Amino acid sequence: MDLNPTSGENYAHPQICFFHVIFKASALAFYILSALFFDSFVIIFVVTVLLSALDFWVVKNVSGRILVGLRWWNEINDEGESIWKFECLDEESLSRMNKKDSWLFWWTIYLTAALWLILGIFSLIRFQADYVLVVGVCLTLSVANIVGFTKCRKDAKKQIQAFASQTIASRFSSTLQSAFTIV
Repeated sequence: MDLNPTSGENYAHPQICFFHVIFKASALAFYILSALFFDSFVIIFVVTVLLSALDFWVVKNVSGRILVGLRWWNEINDEGESIWKFECLDEESLSRMNKKDSWLFWWTIYLTAALWLILGIFSLIRFQADYVLVVGVCLTLSVANIVGFTKCRKDAKKQIQAFASQTIASRFSSTLQSAFTIV
């Protein structure tokens, strides 16, 4: 993850970047500002969790695939075991990914989780257990995306390294074979 995006480069997918950020911002903004407009915890809970769930879905299925070339999901097999599944673009496509898009993606998913954690701490300090529940659901969704995409990125690096090792080994063996066939 590059900490500084390339300054001369523009976003390759500005609409996807916009929706990637707007769902996160809307869930956080609604949660923070809702106390000013609503007295009903139920409305605050439902709308905040719905916005956070929309953010989870957009990040997991749209912006993660387009901005960083990664996708993940979790399946339960017949024995009841949880199995993580990962998808990533090939090495050439990953190398062409826009650095600003990638930077925005990674920083916003980590920043959002940090903000939900801070809001959860504030709710605990103010002894608002019901709001801790709202923040807990939203934080869980954010952390699930972080864990999924981090595992996916590690799996993608392993696949690229395995492909590179296999390619080098096959080139070496073909070079070796051609060297002996000439002699």
